[in-house]
Amino acid sequence: MRGFIPYQNEDGRVAPWEYLPCGAITPKLGMALVQSSGNLAIAAGTTKPTYISMCEKSAACTAGDIIPVVKVQPDQVFETTASASLSGVNVGDKVTLHASNGCQVTGTKTSGVATIVAKDGDGAGSRVLVRFD
Repeated sequence: MRGFIPYQNEDGRVAPWEYLPCGAITPKLGMALVQSSGNLAIAAGTTKPTYISMCEKSAACTAGDIIPVVKVQPDQVFETTASASLSGVNVGDKVTLHASNGCQVTGTKTSGVATIVAKDGDGAGSRVLVRFD
């Protein structure tokens, strides 16, 4: 499993890191996150992420722990992997996020939040470039 790793910004800038409180989650590098009740939570399924985790921990954080993140911008492209087959998914289609890990895309297009920019195959585990626009 690979998270959403910053791949490219259209204007070439480097996304600044922010430090925000998280909930009782176990952050993974590249995990898609949203703010919920003042803390970061995993963005999964049809929830469009607003932040990407820039740290990895082996145990769950205590609610309120501060972690580094980057804010998701519409001109950013992220590299990740597919958790399921991408058969029938084309460049330009929007797909959902993995139902629980917030680190991968699925092959489900209904109510998708990640636009496919490029893919290197159709199988589970294939490398995919996406943007959240």
